[in-house]
Amino acid sequence: MLDYIDIAKAEGAQCVLGGSVASRPECGNGWFVEPTVFTDVRPAMRIAQEEVFGPVLSVIPFEDEKRPSRSPTTRSMALPRASGTQSMNTAFNLSRRLEAGTVWVNTYRATSFLSPFGGYKRSGIGRESGLTAIREYLQEKSVWIDTLGEVANPFVQR
Repeated sequence: MLDYIDIAKAEGAQCVLGGSVASRPECGNGWFVEPTVFTDVRPAMRIAQEEVFGPVLSVIPFEDEKRPSRSPTTRSMALPRASGTQSMNTAFNLSRRLEAGTVWVNTYRATSFLSPFGGYKRSGIGRESGLTAIREYLQEKSVWIDTLGEVANPFVQR
């Protein structure tokens, strides 16, 4: 985690919150990292390109809903995305365009066990939760049985 934080700083991202080992006694000796927020993040930066499995948030502003969906981060990874907007039109258009397993608009980390969760592309395999997750364990098949006992012409579609 600390390496990602150092790389982000070296690439020009501004750490506006956290960025260090958590120092409270209940956090152990280097076991946790403080919640960290970066601004001035550009889509090509490593902190925006790779999945950082820790309490690190990258803020990437955009002017119109087309820019984030063309971002280089959508090429190989499809991380969960969160955005804030006052426009419902932007909310719907952006959500439709983004290739991500989860898109939050004006909220963050809202979840339900009924809703599928998982990434796109190299950001995970399959889905957790919801009916979609059950399908991972099923094999579908069609079975047709004639219960009348008639010998039908196999070349006539019924």
